[in-house]
Amino acid sequence: MTSEQGSARVAGWSETELGVDGRVLDVVRAPDGVLSARGADVDPTAADVVQLAADLVATMRVSPGCVGLAANQVGVGVRVFCVDVTEHPKTRTRHGTFVLCNAEVVESSRNEKAREGCMSVPDLTGDVKRASRLTVRGQLPGTGETVSFATDAFEARALQHEIDHTDGFLFLDRVAGAHAIYPRQTYL
Repeated sequence: MTSEQGSARVAGWSETELGVDGRVLDVVRAPDGVLSARGADVDPTAADVVQLAADLVATMRVSPGCVGLAANQVGVGVRVFCVDVTEHPKTRTRHGTFVLCNAEVVESSRNEKAREGCMSVPDLTGDVKRASRLTVRGQLPGTGETVSFATDAFEARALQHEIDHTDGFLFLDRVAGAHAIYPRQTYL
């Protein structure tokens, strides 16, 4: 599948493909150990992974301001996350709501610094340097299709943030130092 085909497939994906209703789960907070451990790779066609994918989307949707959520943020140590940056004002490229399993960055460029926050670190934000152009490869839950697609700007940042979660890193692990961490000013 080409990057263009992967992009179209991800943009056309919907949680209705999962065939199960998502449940809203509790979000764990740092320093919970599941947040600092690399998640296990998953079989994206397994029933428990499909249910988790639906649960992640449901939890993200009821969380104001949330643009992504990884499995370990709900206490499950696996490499699954969802993203939807559609409504964010800094978004250029957008693929809508999607879930990826076992995702990895395959190409990145143009590092830029920007402020990030996280539901698992609710009282802080921080300046993090990340690539603003990105190609990601992962598998869709349910079908197990491998997709590879390019994105940029805020969606690229959100994807890197969530992939970091699945690898056991918080945005706090990526800031330049204590001088780049701030108290959260706005609670959504």
